[in-house]
Formats: sequence, C-alpha cells, structure tokens
Amino acid sequence: MTEEVLEAEKKELTKQYKELLKISYRTLTAADKRLIRSAFDVAVDAHKDQRRKSGEAYIFHPLAVAKIVASEIGLDATSIAAALLHDVVEDTEYSLADIEQLFGETVARIVDGLTKISQIPYDKDVSLQAENFRKMLLTLNEDIRVIIIKIADRLHNMQTMDSMPEQKQVKIASETLYIYAPLAHRIGLYNIKTELEDLGLKYTEPEVYNDILSKIKESKEQQDAYINDFTKVIKDSLDAEKLKYEIKGRPKSIFSIRRKMLAQNVSFDEVYDKFAVRIIYKSDADNEKFIAWKIYSIVTDHFRPNPTRLRDWISSPKSTGYEALHITVMGPQGRWVEVQIRSERMNEIAEKGYAAHYKYKTKEKEDIGLEDWLNKLQESLENSEVNAVDFVEDFKLNLYAKEIFVFSPKGDLYSLPKGATALDFAFHIHTEVGLHTRGAKVNGKLVPLSHVLKSGDQVEIMTSEKSKPTANWLNYATTGRARSKIKSSLKEEKKEIAAEGKVVLARKLKSLKITLDEKTVNQLVVYFKLKTSLDLFYRVGAGIIDNKKLKDFAASRSNAFVSFFKNRMRKPGHPDDVDKQEITEKFDQLVFGKEEDKLEYKMANCCNPIPGDDVFGFLTVNEGIKVHKQNCPNALQLQSNYGYRIMPAKWIDSTQSDFRAELKITGIDTIGLVNEVTKVISNNLNINMKSVHFDSNDGIFNGKIIVVVKNKNILNNLVEKIKNINGIDKVTRA
Repeated sequence: MTEEVLEAEKKELTKQYKELLKISYRTLTAADKRLIRSAFDVAVDAHKDQRRKSGEAYIFHPLAVAKIVASEIGLDATSIAAALLHDVVEDTEYSLADIEQLFGETVARIVDGLTKISQIPYDKDVSLQAENFRKMLLTLNEDIRVIIIKIADRLHNMQTMDSMPEQKQVKIASETLYIYAPLAHRIGLYNIKTELEDLGLKYTEPEVYNDILSKIKESKEQQDAYINDFTKVIKDSLDAEKLKYEIKGRPKSIFSIRRKMLAQNVSFDEVYDKFAVRIIYKSDADNEKFIAWKIYSIVTDHFRPNPTRLRDWISSPKSTGYEALHITVMGPQGRWVEVQIRSERMNEIAEKGYAAHYKYKTKEKEDIGLEDWLNKLQESLENSEVNAVDFVEDFKLNLYAKEIFVFSPKGDLYSLPKGATALDFAFHIHTEVGLHTRGAKVNGKLVPLSHVLKSGDQVEIMTSEKSKPTANWLNYATTGRARSKIKSSLKEEKKEIAAEGKVVLARKLKSLKITLDEKTVNQLVVYFKLKTSLDLFYRVGAGIIDNKKLKDFAASRSNAFVSFFKNRMRKPGHPDDVDKQEITEKFDQLVFGKEEDKLEYKMANCCNPIPGDDVFGFLTVNEGIKVHKQNCPNALQLQSNYGYRIMPAKWIDSTQSDFRAELKITGIDTIGLVNEVTKVISNNLNINMKSVHFDSNDGIFNGKIIVVVKNKNILNNLVEKIKNINGIDKVTRA
C-alpha cells in the first residue's frame, strides 16, 4: 500500500468523522462528542490492519453504520458509539470487558448483543439460522438499539456488495428480503425498509431491477410536471388558510412496483400509482389533528375522493407509531393519486421510526406501542415449546400484517392483524381464555371460530373448563401468538398420550418376544416412516399403530436378515436395474452445478417449470433434487434459509419430453374469437391441446387452455400469436 494511498485514506477518514458529528439530528453535548471520539479512536486502532473485500480500510464500514444510525435513524450518542464499535469484539483483540471498562455497561451490552447475533454461522443449517434469528430478537428485549444498529449494519453491507461473489450476493440479498426488511418495517424504519427491499431485488433479480430503474428515471420529468399541475389546483386554497406546508412527490420503490406488477399481472406502464403526493405541514401539538382534516377538506373540495381508500392513522396510529391521513383522489388527467397528509413530526416518525419518538417523548407519555409490541414478542420468545423454525414463520406472519380494530362486549378497543379470526381474538385477550374457548359471538350473532373479523366488530368469547384445543384449531388461527399457544397445548396432550403409549408398546412387544430398547425403537421409527420416538409412542397410545401392524413389524424383522444377504450378493449396476426410458426422461433435460452434472430430479409442483425457464435445483431431505423457477413464490425463502442446498441448473436438451402449461386469456367477446384461438393452437404441430374452457360475461371473454409443449420458446411463440388475434387483451401463463 503506497504512502499516497494511506494519506488519502487518512484524509477521507477525518472528513467522514467530521460529517458524522454534523449529520446527527440530535444536539450532541461536549460529553457526547467525547464518547463518540473515544469510540472512533478505539475502532480505528482495533481495525487498523483489516481491509474489506473491496480493498478499502475496514474502519470505513463501522463509520458508515454510525452515520446511518445518526442521520437516517436519529439515535443517541450511546448508539453512535456502539455502532462504531459493533465489530470490535467479534473481529479484533479487544474483549467485552475492555469495552465495558472504557465505555460503560450500556455500550458494552449493545455491543455484546450485536456480537451474539453474528456468532452463529448463517449458512450451515436452517434450524441454526432460525435459532440465530430467535437470539437476534431476544436481544431486542435487552435493548432495542441492538436490532436497529444491526439493521443499519445490514443496510451498509447491502450498499457495498458489488465485490462479493454472485452466489453470496444472492444468499445475503434473499436473507435481507426474508428477515431484515420485514424487521425494519415492523420497527417503523420505512426509508431503510424500502432501500433494503430495492437492494435485495437488485441482487436477486438484477435484470428486473435495472429495467424498472431505467423506466423510473425516464418518467421522472413527467412525474414532476404532474405534481406541479396537482399543486397549482390546491395552492390558493391552502394559502388562504395561512398554512405553512410543502408538497412533494414520492416515487414508489422499485420493489413495490415489481410487487404490484406481479400481483396485478400488469406491465410497468399499467401500474397507475407509481408515486404518491405528500403534503407536510407545520403545526403545534394541539392543532395537528385539526389542520390534517382541514387539508383533507381542501383536497377533496378540488378532487373527487375514492371513498373506499381513506386511511385515518391519526386517530388510530399503526402499532409501528406511524401517523398520517391517506386519501386517494381523482387527480388531473383522470388519474388516481394517493395523497398523504402529515405534520412535520409525523413525517419524521414515518421516516426514522421509533427512534424519532424519543425526540418528542416526555416522561409522562411513554411510548406504549413499542412497549406493548416488545412484551408480546418477549412472550412468544419465552415459549420454548415452539421450535425455532416455526417461530420464524409465526413471527413473519405478523410482520407485514395490516391492522383492524375490534371491540370487547364492554367497549374496550383491541388492535389485531388484518385477517385475524374470532379464535385469534380469544388468545389476544388472554391465553387461558383462548385455551378454553367454546364459541364466539360477533355483533351478537353466533359465528364459527374461523370467522374472519372486520374493523368495528364487537366480539364476545364464550368459554368452558371442558373445552381444549384440537388440531383443527390451527386452521382457524392466523396470528403467531394464537398458533404458538395452540401448538404448545397440543404438544402437552401428545406427551401425555405418548407416555401411556410407551407402556402399552412395551407390553405388546413383550408378547411378541421383542424387548423394547433403543435399537428396537429406532427400527420401529424407520419401519413406520416416523420422525421421532415421541411420534411412535403417541401413535401407539392413540391406537393408530395396532396389534396387526406390530405383528407385521415382527415378521419383517425376522425377514430382514435373509434380504440383507440377498442384496449383498447382487452386483451393483446390473443391466436389469437400468430403465432406458427413465434415463431419457429424467437425465437428459437439466444439468447441475459448475461441472454440469446430469442428476436425477423432479419438477416442483409450486411453480411447474418447463424447459427454457430460468431454474435452480434444491436438494430436499427425502425427495432428491426438486427444480424450481427462479421467480417461484418459494424461491426467496429457499435461497435465504437453505442457501447451502441450492444448485445452479441449466437446460441442455429439451426435445425428449413434453411439458404441461396453462394459459389464461382475456379479451372482448366477438363472433369467431374462440374459433380463431383454437385454430392458432391446432395449426402448430409442436403443441398438443389438452383442455379448453371459455366463458363470456357481459361482452368480456375469459379462457383457460391447457397445452403440452416441448419447451419455453414454442410456448412464447404461441402466446405472441394469440396476442395478435383481434380482440385479445391479455395472455398470461398461470
């Protein structure tokens, strides 16, 4: 490393450090600055010999994380110091005791929490990964700043991932979309959540990302002109009320545009709400709500509102602390526009999340929302009965959940995730109420436990000491809390039945002259295709495994010795073992890995790939290699959770097999349209039509066709030909 480079790095480091002190939106006292300076000096010393993959000095990473914590999130000096030191204990010779001695207990506790999160390897085992996630959330209860700094750390890693190998980029990006973006959303860090999602898309689907990004840049001028037109119409009315405000446009994120394109099956140009108009006004605390509704009134005087799209998060803030009025109005040029009305305080909380609450919080008014959420989270974390993988899934169930508000018979207001059922409400009130639920009434009428609640419902739960959860209850509950409590209860009951089953099994085996020992239990588990001895004892206790099945097991045991020798004597690779048809069908379609190995595989039912689709192989536990499309709904979770089981795959020869594909067609119903469509298909010799179904309703035509093709190119050509038929609006592959 030349002296000039080192000198340039030193200058850049000094510049960045000065920036750090400037960008913190909190007023830093002299003591704060001393704390940050000490942390900076220790971090520079600790990381002096380390470099990142890109080649730059490692110290620039903790400094960048500290800048995100200070400006993007707006945390205090303690957090800035902890962010500067977040990798020191894990990567250098400094110990936790050194940090505590130099910076005190709080900084040491946060650094310890961040070190714990990083210690378990993330790519070895899914249950370890889930356990790591549980540990990461446990640190929330020690200090919320741990998780906020971890999210800032992940953001900077995502921003600087270009020098990493592609496989690692996809792994980290998938994990970010699967865990970190939802966490940032849940804590209320909306700006960071958006950036994490966009960067996640950049590395998981680079072509899609770059395509949408270029189109957003192209339409920027058009968007600015539209916001000017919108502003002109309402400016005079707002000025007449002597309001201090600014109006700006916010483009929707690349990730959210992509999500809309997929959900609505439309192109970029067909996504109508690619940006929102935001009106941010100045106000004192007493008049905030009054002014918001005054602006609402002015906007709706000039533009017709969509009555189904009013969202009042000022009267009932989201559990993330988000406050705003959202309305969708018919703007200039007949386009629907989402208008968000917020005070400066609300805007800061929306962008910086819970951290911004500290700026406005007084001792009398605690941040109840956050405390509430942490308490609920703590409860599910302490429930050791739920295994870590289930815990991750249950936790994610509630991350993006929109909220509804329901009332108890006495009129108490409760917030639940959208889609929550009467049974979820029972567990929300109290675990004991949930476990003994007999029935539910909504608005005075008896309803099933699976009844989905709506905002404004009044819900009464009827209980009985004799009632207890059944396996069906898992179909009725949607919230993580209810599901974890039901699973715990069912597991307890299962243990009781299993204890009885173990005694019964020992007695029955004794009559068959077999001793119940560890070896026999393992043989029984394998024979009955079970996972654990608990499953075995439970099935005996419940009568599923009866005397006849146990006698069959005893008979198979005595035959095992004979068959063992038969197999030993049979030569491997015997010509009779080879099925030529199977080889053609299963081995000539795809190759896997860098060596392009030909391996046996199956097509995944969830996305039904056909030759030509971008695909990857996934090594399952029991079913060998399953092939999924790159944009399969499950791809993200598999790449994040089981990165070590993902195998690159590509098509080499797709002439031997036929593949089934389903096409959905919509258009304007005209005479002879059906005839035209079927003619196009039947004229193509490479396509076999399996089934056809057409519906016509009020002049609109809907069709579903199942065809069998050799590969994707043939299917794409067919789709293009059908699109060219006069009257056809859309052709999509299901």
